[in-house]
Amino acid sequence: MAVTVLSGTSGALYYKPAGTVGTFGTAGVDTTDDEITVAPYLGFRVGDPVVFSVVNSQTGGTGTGTLPAGLTAATTYYVIAYTAATGVLKVSATAGGSAVDLTDVGTITSPNEFQVAYAEFAAVGQVQSWSFEISRAEIDVTTIGQPVGQYAPFRAYIPGFADGSGSATIYVTNEDSNLANRMVEDVLYRQQIGCAFKLYSDKQSSEALSRSIAMEAPLLTASQTINQDDAQQVEITFRPASVPTFDFSTSA
Repeated sequence: MAVTVLSGTSGALYYKPAGTVGTFGTAGVDTTDDEITVAPYLGFRVGDPVVFSVVNSQTGGTGTGTLPAGLTAATTYYVIAYTAATGVLKVSATAGGSAVDLTDVGTITSPNEFQVAYAEFAAVGQVQSWSFEISRAEIDVTTIGQPVGQYAPFRAYIPGFADGSGSATIYVTNEDSNLANRMVEDVLYRQQIGCAFKLYSDKQSSEALSRSIAMEAPLLTASQTINQDDAQQVEITFRPASVPTFDFSTSA
């Protein structure tokens, strides 16, 4: 059977910006001004696509409750205003449109809460390369008093904690909305919640046929290179915050 070796040219990097998950309760819904108050100093920006849901604050999974009237779960809305100092957020059903009319505050009881989050991974344009490494620690459980034999006894180990790190080199562009530019500033965000990467080793037109690694991963560093002969580049590094999701299967 013929085997085709994958080429690096089919890779891609998709991203969710830092600080783009916020939670709120019924008290954070203002039906007069059609505003929602989430945490201050998040990373929401005008034009960001977001979705609303009800989550359980204890488990992090799906919660029970009813979203404020005017908002529908799994529907994409667009940020039209976010005040970092106060956490006041406004969204529209269309990019640049008028604010969604909120007619009630919804219903929810603890430990459930409302959540607004960046909608989907978005492609980062002009990526030169990305890399990702995972490793496992070893715990030495060798015991003394082993029987003497012809050969030296071997040490015994058990698996320890896993760790990982990643990096990407991207080109800075003249498009203000390009996520490549945004990643540089995202490194400095105090609240990295929502920051996530999807690294494609083999990006196809169909998601089911694409191979990828997805993870929540706070940004750690950004180094920028500028000279008169080359395109402006930024190298960012990140570290997974939880177990990555590996999807290397292309079975439909």
